[in-house]
Amino acid sequence: MGTGEMFSEFLGNLSIDNAATISMRYGELTSALNKNFRDTESKTANTLQVGSFGRSTGIKGISDLDMLYIMPKGSWDDYNKTGGQTKLLEDAKKAIKDRYPTTNVRVDRLVVTVKYQNFHVEVQPVFEQDDGSYKYPDTKNGGSWKITKPREEMSAVAALDGEKNCNLRRLCKMIRAWRNKHGVVMGGLLIDTLAYNFLNSTNDYDNRSYLYYDWISRDFFSYLSELPEQSEYAAPGSRQRVRVKKKFQKKAKKAHELCIAAIDAEKNSDVNDKWRKVYGRPFPASKERAAVATAARYFRNTEQFIEDLFPVDVRENLKIDCDVKQRGFRKFSLRDMLSRGITLRSEKSLEFRMVQPLALDPDCQLYWKVLNRGQEAEQRDCIRGQIEMDRGHYMKRESTNFRGDHIVEAYIVRNGVVVAKNRIHVPIVNDGRDYD
Repeated sequence: MGTGEMFSEFLGNLSIDNAATISMRYGELTSALNKNFRDTESKTANTLQVGSFGRSTGIKGISDLDMLYIMPKGSWDDYNKTGGQTKLLEDAKKAIKDRYPTTNVRVDRLVVTVKYQNFHVEVQPVFEQDDGSYKYPDTKNGGSWKITKPREEMSAVAALDGEKNCNLRRLCKMIRAWRNKHGVVMGGLLIDTLAYNFLNSTNDYDNRSYLYYDWISRDFFSYLSELPEQSEYAAPGSRQRVRVKKKFQKKAKKAHELCIAAIDAEKNSDVNDKWRKVYGRPFPASKERAAVATAARYFRNTEQFIEDLFPVDVRENLKIDCDVKQRGFRKFSLRDMLSRGITLRSEKSLEFRMVQPLALDPDCQLYWKVLNRGQEAEQRDCIRGQIEMDRGHYMKRESTNFRGDHIVEAYIVRNGVVVAKNRIHVPIVNDGRDYD
């Protein structure tokens, strides 16, 4: 399989597979609001699909959907008063709840959130302005009106995508796969903004396509890793603020290094595996190599993958660490030990725990995965890798038993969607043991 074929199949694997269901839900919500505010039941009028879905940059597993409902101009005076912002959101909630009484609907600060299985829609009632922007309600500190310009953002993305041979939206989707694979805390609009800025800064890929997506990956991550640290960027078109939740340069540098390794392995049988280290399991595996590995395997492959259990749409921060203990000795942080080059030996007690956040809200569950890697784990037929729910203590206890570079991963699942993930390597180097 050549480079072009690999990346074409990769982008196909990222396609949203429930677009019809999402569109149906948008239509139902629009109809409910139209019935209440205009006494019509149109499923398409007075609404705007925004966010990643509206910009056509979302991927399979998308869970955070956005919709504007354009209010009748004649109702502005009804809400442009003290407490009007809260009343607008409450009225929108009631309209949806009256039509769909069993649906989970709640008012948040800026939107009405409607929860479905595996995704939710944030409905924002707005008033359209003469310049095409929209005023939306903010209920904080007694209430105020803010401005949003999603049409300008969607138009800018669509225009540059056309100028760049459809490469912008595809790059945005690829970067989402990287984010979900490595737990990078980056919002969808930030990803689209940075991809936009990158392609707008170069003509190298104006006439290129899938065959050059190995190079575009390499060059984008190089660009990302070299960006100066800053708290926000200006969105394409609207120039509105896009906040940076967490630094991304270090992970981008690692991705750049992985891209170089994959490009160097272009003619090798493991090239797919190397790209999967960048983009995760949506990237196609080498069928020939997988068949050979399966035939030669002498251990049970019990590893599970979180994306087979839940949609993955990373947008929140999670960090885990591990307390390393031994009888008679004080405990150490595993991350601190690894940063100082201290090796992890046998007969140690390991206690993995969340560092960020310190607690979870009621809508969340924590899951753990312990994967034993290396020759000894395979010889013992003990690679583990099953994904298990936390038992309520936000921690997992293990012990060092045999050699190998083992991995512990944690996942936060909110309303059936993985919204955060993190991993820590557990290298054990002596003649002892690892997990049992």
